[in-house]
Amino acid sequence: MDRESFERLVARAVEQLPDEFLARLRNIDIVIEDYPGPGSLVRAGLGRGRTLLGLYEGVPQTRRGQHYGLVPPDKITVFQKAIEAQCRHRDQIAPLIASVVKHEIAHHFGISDARLRQIEGN
Repeated sequence: MDRESFERLVARAVEQLPDEFLARLRNIDIVIEDYPGPGSLVRAGLGRGRTLLGLYEGVPQTRRGQHYGLVPPDKITVFQKAIEAQCRHRDQIAPLIASVVKHEIAHHFGISDARLRQIEGN
């Protein structure tokens, strides 16, 4: 899939978030890269050979105090080629992007991976 089409799917996934989440998104950039590099795996707490589809980097809203300000935006990276590699068919890409975007935005709101697994029933 070309980058522009992938970007549209990511934008659509964000637009389809519930209004109460969209209204609370603050100071965040969403970027697309092909694959995570070794540094991304380290920041995510993963070793080599592990798959990473998205990465949140920043200060979750639940940890922002009254002195939080004048900081660079939080960053969500969505890894295009890693997502495509997980999909056997093109029609599987959009739902996986939506899942990755929701997962990373949950981290922005302070929800841990362990809590997400509980919520998702995994």
